[in-house]
Amino acid sequence: MPRTPVGEMKFSKVYPLLLNKVQRKGRTKEELDTVIRWLTGYDMETADPDVSYQDFFDHAPAMNPRASLITGTVCGIRVETIEDPLMQKVRWLDKLVDELAKGRPLEKILR
Repeated sequence: MPRTPVGEMKFSKVYPLLLNKVQRKGRTKEELDTVIRWLTGYDMETADPDVSYQDFFDHAPAMNPRASLITGTVCGIRVETIEDPLMQKVRWLDKLVDELAKGRPLEKILR
């Protein structure tokens, strides 16, 4: 089966994976939604779930200007050095979700 480029994946396919990751570690949907809202400005209750990942980030209501302060590694890659704007945003979200799943307090995650 051919791989779907990240930008073409539907957010409705990615969100349950993110939710499952945080819930397995005892965190809540509300906490995940708070992290997503902080990064993108989306209210997950009204966001279009069938939007592509590319459009999800391209049309985010309010990308947080402090997102560039997100540092660290995801899958062995430093998020602050990623040059592709879409991949950097995807990895920013991944990094925040990783921190949430690891039990870090929301106050520290939301820089």
